[in-house]
Amino acid sequence: MIRIDIRTDPEGLLWGFTVKGHAGYDEVGKDIVCAAVSAVVQTAVIGLQEVAGIDVEHTQKDGYLQCVLPDQLKEDEKKAASIILQTMLAGLKSIKIGYPNLISIQERMVE
Repeated sequence: MIRIDIRTDPEGLLWGFTVKGHAGYDEVGKDIVCAAVSAVVQTAVIGLQEVAGIDVEHTQKDGYLQCVLPDQLKEDEKKAASIILQTMLAGLKSIKIGYPNLISIQERMVE
């Protein structure tokens, strides 16, 4: 199962996410669920870095990706990050609708 942990602040801004695991839908290299989730979250990281110009902290390895926004962001960076990460979350929720037993999404507030 792919476990997705989304962290938001009290204002509702997504500040980071962690994705762990494999869907197990098919063999490695043919798993469309893993590929879809990977494409969505990796595109979000690229969008944060290359489109929004935000220097995010991220770690990626087999079956794992973690991304955290920096503590201090300008208002325009917060807005851009919010749009990118909310779009990512919408995409992940859409994938989960098609494969509800293979993806878990947990949203939690952090201070």
